[in-house]
Amino acid sequence: MSDTTNLSNIPSSFTSDDTAIDTATLLIKCRDQAGIVQAVSEFIHRYSGNIISLDQYSTAHEGGQYFMRVEFVLAGLSAIIENFEVSFSHTVAKRYDMTWRLHDNMIKTKVGILVSKFDHALLDLLWRHQRGLLDCQITSVVSNHEDLRQAVENFGIPFHHVPVNKDNKAEAEARIHERLADNDLLVLARYMQILSADFVARWPMQIINIHHSFLPAFVGADPYRQAYDKGVKLIGATAHYVTADLDQGPIIEQDVHRVTHKQSVVELRAIGRDIERNVLARAVNWHVQNRVIVTGNKTVVFN
Repeated sequence: MSDTTNLSNIPSSFTSDDTAIDTATLLIKCRDQAGIVQAVSEFIHRYSGNIISLDQYSTAHEGGQYFMRVEFVLAGLSAIIENFEVSFSHTVAKRYDMTWRLHDNMIKTKVGILVSKFDHALLDLLWRHQRGLLDCQITSVVSNHEDLRQAVENFGIPFHHVPVNKDNKAEAEARIHERLADNDLLVLARYMQILSADFVARWPMQIINIHHSFLPAFVGADPYRQAYDKGVKLIGATAHYVTADLDQGPIIEQDVHRVTHKQSVVELRAIGRDIERNVLARAVNWHVQNRVIVTGNKTVVFN
C-alpha cells in the first residue's frame, strides 16, 4: 500500500486556512491488471482535475484484488459531477469491471448516533465534532434511556428517547429508523440493544459499532469480567460494521493496552473506555472521509 499524501486527520474539503475547495474522493475495487492508475489519472486530467492523494493496494503481485483511493481537486465539481460519474462508468469502470463510488467532499456525511447509558464514547464524538475534528454532520442522538438528554442537548444536538423492551422491539426499531432515515451512517456508541436482521439490512455497511473487547475474543456480555477471569495481559476494543451476525462484521479499527494481574475489573473497564473512545472516533472519521473499502468480511483502510 502506498501513501503519497497523508490527510487522515485533516477534513478533506478544507485547506490549512479553512478556505473551501472543490475536492472529490473516488474509491475503486476490481481485479488487479495493468493500466488502472494511468486510466484513472488520464480520465481525471481530461476533466482538468488535479490529483492530490492516490493510495493503492493489491492482494497479490499478479491477478489479485486491487483497491484504490483517489482524492482530487476539480473546479466547479458540483455542476458536472453527474456527467463525470456517467462518463467514468461507461469508460474506465466498464473497461476494468470496477466496483466504485465517488463522493463530493463538500457534502458532509450525515451521522446519527444510538446510545444507552454509558456516555464516554458518545461525549467524545460530540466533543470532537464540536471542535471540527470529525468531518461530518451529527444530526441527532437516539437513546433507549433519558439519562443523557441534557448532556447531548448541551452540544446543540437533538435528542430522541425511544424506549425498547422485549415486547415493543419491532415498533421501537421502526421509530428509530424513522428518526434516523435521512442519515448516511449510524454509530452505536455503546447502544446496549441487539439490532434485528431486518433493521441491519436497511443499513448495509452503514452502521459502526464499538465493541468493548478485542474481537474475536470475549464476545457477548461483560467482556472485561471475562478478560479478568482469564487473566489477560492485553485488553482492547474493536470498531466494526454491523451485520446480521452478532459482533462478526468487518473490522475497521482495533487497539490494545497492556495490563497486569494487579488491576481490578473496575480498572480494566476504565482503561477499556479510553480505548473505546479513540478506536470509535478513528473508525468514524475514516468512514466519513471515505477511507474504508469493504471486501468480503474484511476492510481495506487507507489511513
